Amino acid sequence: MSGGTDVTDGWNARPTPPPANGQQPSPWWSDALADPWRDPYAPAAVVVQSAQQSSGPPPEPVADPDAPRRSYTPILLICLVTALLAGGLGGTLGYVFAVRGGVGGGAASSLGATPDDPPAAANRAPDSLAGVAKKVLPSVVTVRVTGAIGSGFVVSKDGYVITNDHVVEGAEDDTLSVAFSDGSTASAKVVGRDPESDIAVIKVAKGNLTPVAIGNSDSLAVGDPVLAFGSPLALVNTVTAGIVSALDRTIEAGGETGGPTRYYAAIQTDAAVNQGNSGGPLVNAAGQVVGVNSVIRSVGGTETEAGNIGLAFAIPINQARRVAGDIIDTGKARRTVIGAEVATGGTSSAGARLRSVEPSGPAATAGLEAGDVVTKIDGHVVEDGTDLIALVRKYPPDSTVSVEYRRGTKTQTASVTLVADSN
Repeated sequence: MSGGTDVTDGWNARPTPPPANGQQPSPWWSDALADPWRDPYAPAAVVVQSAQQSSGPPPEPVADPDAPRRSYTPILLICLVTALLAGGLGGTLGYVFAVRGGVGGGAASSLGATPDDPPAAANRAPDSLAGVAKKVLPSVVTVRVTGAIGSGFVVSKDGYVITNDHVVEGAEDDTLSVAFSDGSTASAKVVGRDPESDIAVIKVAKGNLTPVAIGNSDSLAVGDPVLAFGSPLALVNTVTAGIVSALDRTIEAGGETGGPTRYYAAIQTDAAVNQGNSGGPLVNAAGQVVGVNSVIRSVGGTETEAGNIGLAFAIPINQARRVAGDIIDTGKARRTVIGAEVATGGTSSAGARLRSVEPSGPAATAGLEAGDVVTKIDGHVVEDGTDLIALVRKYPPDSTVSVEYRRGTKTQTASVTLVADSN
């Protein structure tokens, strides 16, 4: 080859004659690394340069190809074990999420939850809305009268049920029945009615019933959550939710077709209430009945065509329970009166003007006279005669209330002890 060297890989090296210029030749192995025919597994050599040739930086060391190599087996084993653990954990978590979320595949998805994994509804807390609904529904009934449907709720184990008077109006015992939330039915009969308070009591021919828990409607506050139960538009076992929108909302209802005019200071709620909810319970967050759903307001249309627009009214349970107790005990309800006749409808000044005062009646005994204008009763503002009648009937007979009234230009107060009417 050119350069005066022989091709070699080191095993048959021969001395190279000195060059003609008289300089010492470089060692025979100095160009071995650049030899393309060199055996890569032959022992490596270190090139030692002479003093005259050591002006540049030393060459990088060459790794010994015969040195022992590091094993990758432990690293591969660690990676394999990590991958297996990650796969197992991922599969387990996926199964758990699928089962809990109800999105499992195959037969498990099509057949639903197994007995070991009960439906989520069974795990609702008793004080949740679902828990309250579960507690109350067995005590709610659908009242069926020929051609009509309403609601009611059980108040005693032996079968007494409170409902609205207008639900059972015209009912005959052989046309009255009730249905329970479990689908069972029973015949019923009317125990007594009070058209003016719109409360009626019926007795179901079935014993060992679950009565509702009765609350205190006087303890309600605007904004409290409430549930309305019943059979709106014949959709039995319906529960709707809302809040108390107002208290002591005076209501004058009925009387359009010659029937009685009903007055009461109602609980206003925005829970969805429709035809068929009448007589059903209004329940607080503790599962206690605080009212009897009775009236709705709607825009236009007749009463039978009215639909929910977020304005529903319930008779306070304190009043309904008192009336129902009178009906059960005596077959007749007592109405609370103030002993005066008032003008209903518009007046020239705010308040309820007394047209006449009964001699020796509660108002007369307290010093009120005909022509006086009642402006407040127990702190409640009275704007007209309807307000005064409805608010008076809220109280039980023998209650003493504070009455503020105006006589001419002077405002006065009096304590009036209300009584039951003599009818």
